[in-house]
Amino acid sequence: MIRRRAVLDADVLYPAGLRDLLLRLADRYLFTPLWSADIHAEWMRSLLADRPDLDAAVLERTRSVMDGHFPEAVVTGHRALVGDLDLPDPDDRHVLAAAIEGRADVIVTRNMRDFPADRLAPHALAAEHPDAFVAGLLESDPETVLAVVRGHRAALRNPPRSAGGHLAALERLGLPGTVSLLRAHADAI
Repeated sequence: MIRRRAVLDADVLYPAGLRDLLLRLADRYLFTPLWSADIHAEWMRSLLADRPDLDAAVLERTRSVMDGHFPEAVVTGHRALVGDLDLPDPDDRHVLAAAIEGRADVIVTRNMRDFPADRLAPHALAAEHPDAFVAGLLESDPETVLAVVRGHRAALRNPPRSAGGHLAALERLGLPGTVSLLRAHADAI
């Protein structure tokens, strides 16, 4: 199986539960994750805006752990491309630039409208919602994805979650299609 190279947009790195699931999937070599310092700055800024009680140093530690665990994920040299790119939201051009520079196949984002197919196609890129992305991984390697989801659930011990509770949490994270597929395997989660 050829692993796709996927830029993880800021909106899938926050919330933490979705970030954790995606990184666990990447850790099992189901895809190669990519991000940039700009993407890190965006998700951390959004999280701190929503949760001013959090310590920025804790988020910096998360960033450092991510970069240390996936050193090949960090895209640099992309900023020179930003000015030549056209997207509905100019603030998203850095994500497309990172995808181009990182030779990505896909941008995983919940913000599909700002990454239209006609703007990505010239760069041999597509945008995928995280639900479609994870569901695709599940369909291509169900055994590994089920093991990842089981580990993801087991890591949440305060409070512990039942399989049904975990599926409900994944659905709240915006993964209803994935959850629909996982329900058939609830006993393995």
